Amino acid sequence: MTEVVCQRMLNHEDEDSPEKCRERRRRRIEMRRLAAISAASSPPLTPSQNRKENPNWADCSSAESKRIRTAENSDLQATAASSSSPSSSGDYREASSEPERKPVFGTMSVAGRSREMEDAIDVRTRLCRPEISGRRSVHFFAVFDGHGGPHVAALCRERMHVFVEEELKRVGLRGESESGSGNSSSKEEHDEEEEEGGLEERWRRAMRKSFERMDAVALSTCACGCVGYKCGCHLVEVALGGSTAVVALLTPDHIIVANCGDSRAVLCRGGVAIPLSQDHKPDRSDELARIEAAGGRVIFGNGARVAGILAMSRAIGDKFLKPFVTSEPEITFTKREPEDECLILASDGLWDVISSELACDVARECLREVTPAPDAAIDLNSGPRIEDEGAGALYPSRSVLAAALLTRLALGRKSSDNISVIVVDLKKS
Repeated sequence: MTEVVCQRMLNHEDEDSPEKCRERRRRRIEMRRLAAISAASSPPLTPSQNRKENPNWADCSSAESKRIRTAENSDLQATAASSSSPSSSGDYREASSEPERKPVFGTMSVAGRSREMEDAIDVRTRLCRPEISGRRSVHFFAVFDGHGGPHVAALCRERMHVFVEEELKRVGLRGESESGSGNSSSKEEHDEEEEEGGLEERWRRAMRKSFERMDAVALSTCACGCVGYKCGCHLVEVALGGSTAVVALLTPDHIIVANCGDSRAVLCRGGVAIPLSQDHKPDRSDELARIEAAGGRVIFGNGARVAGILAMSRAIGDKFLKPFVTSEPEITFTKREPEDECLILASDGLWDVISSELACDVARECLREVTPAPDAAIDLNSGPRIEDEGAGALYPSRSVLAAALLTRLALGRKSSDNISVIVVDLKKS
């Protein structure tokens, strides 16, 4: 199936030379190896353990990008839905005794044709069970696309989920204190506020505060890991570096997406691609007006760029471009529907060469259940097997296959950037 889809998408290219065929074969082998790593079950490592224990999974020309690739291994190990990490093991049960289903997802992150790996992926199943979600689990998915160095994206990967968890719990406690104090009339007013969108505003407030805290840490943390005045190396990377951030929180009822930059989140609902975020480009009319109102300029040279430097109008970090480049995210609050099929989060390495509609079509095809032939031999003791050029069960789930195929398709369309993809199967989540 994979080869049929790829051939259909790449039929516009001329006949490849033997060198190009060998290069494509090498990339396929590498991606299968990454998918195999994602099937491994191992407990999550601390950031220091990530740097010391995990092997690098791709070539890199600098020591810093090797450190980022090492950190990415923990993402790939946590990809398969069967992961045995403490955050995703066991079945929680609510007070109503209804079992809570684990999210089914797949990830893929490759350097592609770029020399350095500056992307980072973070997935935290059952991040927390705050009061704001009715004590039901909140699942965390995020893609960070660094620029000016990989350290800000790596820092976001290590800290963003911590800030989100703290803010969600704080908002929940504030809600309890508001509803539990005062007279009955104040409690009735609070209930009316919840019905009229107060709950949504509490989610938005938590996400805005999380991004604000993450930006403050990124601006004060050096690439060497030291914070503020404690650093003596005076690396300029901390002032020049930054990262996009698209964060999706999945609950049984809603999908909350906070976006800052040109990474993107797309929901596939009934075969229709629904954007859950908008790319923050400097030439977007509202972003251009905001930048000029702050005293900045957008210069058009090799695309629209803030001060002729940055090709996005919002990002975490970028100390020298404040306040023109802001870290305030745009947030969408979407109610889940039975027609929801999958959620795709990816860096611009994918979206530069693949449209949202095409990405949804490819993901839907991969996630579609296929009924085996009546005479097919079925091994009840084996896991799901995805056939791909004799690869057998190298792809542990259809979600991983979808992420791998989207990555492969972007490489085939000559994406020149890092490519990071998360595919969440909402039918099974």
